[in-house]
Amino acid sequence: MNERPATRAAAEREIGEAMRELTAAVVGGGIAGLASAAALAREGWRTTVLERAGEAGEVGAGVALTRNAAAALRGLGFDDAAVSALGAPTWASGTLDMHGRPMFRFPDDPGTRRTTALIGVHRRRLHAALLDGARAAGVEVVTGARVTGVRPGDPGGAPAVVSAGDRSFSADLVVGADGVRSAVRAALFPGLRPAYSGYSSWRAVVTGLPPELAGDGSLRQFWGPHAEFGVMPVHGEETYWYGYVRLPERTRLGDESAAASDRFAGWDPLVQRLVAATPPSALIRHDVHHLPGGLPRYARGRVVMVGDAAHAALPTMGQGAATALEDGLCVGLLVGAPVAAGGDLSAALSAFDAARRPRCRALARASVQAGRFGSHLGGGWRQALRNGLMRRLPPGVLTRATDGVMGWLPPERALPAAPPDRTGGTGAGR
Repeated sequence: MNERPATRAAAEREIGEAMRELTAAVVGGGIAGLASAAALAREGWRTTVLERAGEAGEVGAGVALTRNAAAALRGLGFDDAAVSALGAPTWASGTLDMHGRPMFRFPDDPGTRRTTALIGVHRRRLHAALLDGARAAGVEVVTGARVTGVRPGDPGGAPAVVSAGDRSFSADLVVGADGVRSAVRAALFPGLRPAYSGYSSWRAVVTGLPPELAGDGSLRQFWGPHAEFGVMPVHGEETYWYGYVRLPERTRLGDESAAASDRFAGWDPLVQRLVAATPPSALIRHDVHHLPGGLPRYARGRVVMVGDAAHAALPTMGQGAATALEDGLCVGLLVGAPVAAGGDLSAALSAFDAARRPRCRALARASVQAGRFGSHLGGGWRQALRNGLMRRLPPGVLTRATDGVMGWLPPERALPAAPPDRTGGTGAGR
């Protein structure tokens, strides 16, 4: 018996749709964007990264890769040796006051060392590794692509379209990974803008420091009134330090090195000597912005938002790079994989939102609380009270809290999700 022509045509359309190559446009070539692009390409998507800068690269200094960041990198195809080769193995040893007196020390036992294990990495080295991995997976990187508009499309209908200058990119999926000042977010969520944290951060990577300045190989953090200073190894003879301080937005300083030295005068001699040993050419500073509350949802139309574009948080938990890597991997596992296997895009985007938004919102809230108790705390009696409380804190409390954040593991690759049933049934048994 012959099929009716309309039924045959519908079947042919379904087969053609299933065989059609899936396309993705990733806006932003930073950590979140390259991780997302590589994850999608590994699931068979033809993926293009649109980077605003004239060349692919990363501006920045150091980053502490926590265990969850390393787990995300392994999910992106980096083996243990490749992850370790990115930087220097280190660990969070605890917190000191501004004069170098211990406030809290993590126990020095194997279990705690595993919990607080870090890899100190220069951001440029991490970015280069992600870029190489993305290109090896078949990702095309288009530089000089400044996004001027986004049409989100419809998961069950029209494709998404990204306008970049005089070019347009049509895609089955768009990933908004263009950072705290996201053009994609501005187009789709125009009322949500980043806020200045009230703080600015000096950062530097210094090479060839004497052993007494390079330290014992751990991440050491100092808290003082409205300020925090941290130092850790990042690779070979490279040492990274940051100085996070309260400062009016857009403050212009004629001599950044002198200003940093003045700001940390009176702190532990190690802090003062590190700042003094830093060549002015190695010192950078940026104002810190965040996105209070994050986006109300991480998907709209055929667009999924990741990294700082979706949930820029204060740096007080040190989870910016880690959540960017988590997001990128989950774009592949929760969206790329099920849709490539024939699943419904709308359902996959909902699953991504359900998996990522609660975690990232919780981390952002925790970052605000950590700042209030730590680097954002004012001077005088507040410092003495906080420092005394920290010295009485049972070590297990912070160890368990740290493990709760850093113990994240990637989700299983999602099964295809059925399209919504338009007839009023559940779709079961089809």
